[in-house]
Amino acid sequence: MNEQYTVFLIGGDTGGDEQAAFELRDVGARCRLTCRYRDKVIVAEEDDYFEALFQIRQELEVDGLLPFCYGASGNVFPEGTVVEMSRGLIACKVKMGQPPQKTDLVNIFADGHDVAPTFARMQQECWDAWLASLPP
Repeated sequence: MNEQYTVFLIGGDTGGDEQAAFELRDVGARCRLTCRYRDKVIVAEEDDYFEALFQIRQELEVDGLLPFCYGASGNVFPEGTVVEMSRGLIACKVKMGQPPQKTDLVNIFADGHDVAPTFARMQQECWDAWLASLPP
C-alpha cells in the first residue's frame, strides 16, 4: 500500500488553516505512517495505521495540534476484525451502550460533520467508557 491523505489540523495558535500530509506505506507486516506539517516530519511504524496515527497524534499535541479526522475523534475506535481486515484504516463510530454497526465504519483519515477531535489520552478514556457501557 502506498496512499496519501491531507488532513486539516486544528489548534496550534496560528490563526489559520493548517494541513498535514500523511503517507501510508506497508513495510512487511508493519504499517509506516509519515506525517508532514509545517517544516516537520513525524514517522511512526506500528502493527496498524490507527495505532501509528495515535502515536503521531501524541507528538502533534506537543504543538497544540489535533488532526480533524475520524481517527482522532473521541467516539471512533478500532474494532477487532475491522482493524485486521483494513490494517487499521477503517474504524468504528460508536455510541454508548451499543455495539458498532456496519453503517458506523469510517476511514480514519476522512472527516465529516460529526468529527470531534480529542487528545489521544481522552480518546482512550472514551474507549474505556464505551466498553464499560456495553451490556454483558
